[in-house]
Amino acid sequence: MNHKSGFVNIIGHPNVGKSTLMNALVGEKLSIITSKAQTTRHRIMGIVNGDDFQIVYSDTPGMVKPHYKLHESMMKFVDAAIEDADIFLLVTEKDDAAFEDTFLARLNSLNRPVIAVLNKIDLCTQEEVVALLTKLEAQFPGAVVIPVSALHRFNLDRVFDTLLEKLPESPAYYPKDELTDRSMRFFVSEIIREKILLYYKQEIPYSVEVAVDEYKEKENITHITATIYVARESQKAIILGHHGKSIKGLGMAARKDIEAFIEGKVYLELRVKVSKDWRDDPQQLKRFGYEL
Repeated sequence: MNHKSGFVNIIGHPNVGKSTLMNALVGEKLSIITSKAQTTRHRIMGIVNGDDFQIVYSDTPGMVKPHYKLHESMMKFVDAAIEDADIFLLVTEKDDAAFEDTFLARLNSLNRPVIAVLNKIDLCTQEEVVALLTKLEAQFPGAVVIPVSALHRFNLDRVFDTLLEKLPESPAYYPKDELTDRSMRFFVSEIIREKILLYYKQEIPYSVEVAVDEYKEKENITHITATIYVARESQKAIILGHHGKSIKGLGMAARKDIEAFIEGKVYLELRVKVSKDWRDDPQQLKRFGYEL
């Protein structure tokens, strides 16, 4: 029996539903999903195994023009994903920004299969869907173009079947019981960061990074201590809230999700520290797992 295996790298602009699509295809909540742009900062892999195949999905940060060293690092994850993909899963939607000519030329010149996914079609009229699909076919001449709604899981079986068909023959890259290349600490920090994105407005979520200082599995409970790093004292005050009310609510919501993710009881302690200009500090960025 021939075995197929390959890296399917999901690329596109911020907020087009890349993480929703990957989570739906993997069947686990591995990537942060909120309505705010730039929620995925790292490259996150999700692995799907069958008897005769292994698909290694890679969710990447949305393509942006860098304003901080943080953004530069995020775009390095995207560049790496473009270089090592066996198949590209390009995600776009009705209100998406136009693709730059340099990007179109680069992707088309690589000579690798492209599946162009028009997401969120539940928000489009029939005419809009037809016009957008025609545009995608013109931009990516060799691509398979598929309309989907990742949120409602519409047409995802067609995406999966197309991926399987285009997957190269190869032995598995990872052990068959692995779901992701990321550690439990990483997902805990991402869950906490997701809650910050949901609970706090304006610039707060984009000035925040989360580090898990302690992750100890005890007999009936897992003890987790995490630090929320912010760029300014005023942001620390907002995260804490009046008499610590905000951070308490944040902690309760995060704990609930972490318990569901690890399928066990959790004691979660959150701290807040000011780390001035961490988004432009190479040492800090390295500590948070960004490549420089």
